[in-house]
Amino acid sequence: MIDTKIIKIASNTKNFGLRNVFTHRSSAKNSLCGDLIKIEVVAKNNKIKSMRYETESCILCEASANLLSRKINKFCLNEIKDLKKKIKTKTLDLPDKFKEFKVLLNKKNISRINCVILPLDALLKAFKIK
Repeated sequence: MIDTKIIKIASNTKNFGLRNVFTHRSSAKNSLCGDLIKIEVVAKNNKIKSMRYETESCILCEASANLLSRKINKFCLNEIKDLKKKIKTKTLDLPDKFKEFKVLLNKKNISRINCVILPLDALLKAFKIK
C-alpha cells in the first residue's frame, strides 16, 4: 500500500507537462519496470533554474520527479549525483537538504529504488554526467 504522503506529492502537477522551452532535455527508462520519464531543464551559468517533466510511470517515480522539479534550483549537479549514490546504496539516512526524499525511501519501497532514482538519472543524462 502506498503512503498517502507519496500520493499527495505525486499529485502536485505544477511542473508536469513539457513546454518545449529548455537548455537541456533528456529521457530515461527503467528497464526493470518500464517507467519512462522525459525532462526539460532550463539552466544558465551552470545553475539550474527550472525543470519540467512528463512520465509514464508508477507513483514513486512521479513523486520523485515532482520533488526534484520543485527543489531543483536549490541543488547543484554534484549534489544530485551524490543523492543518487546514496539512494542507490539503499542509504535511508539522507542529509537534511534532501529530507523530502526520505518519505519515498521507506522499507516498504526499498525494492523499488530504481523508480525513485529514474528522475535523477534523466537529469544527470541531460547534462552528460555519469
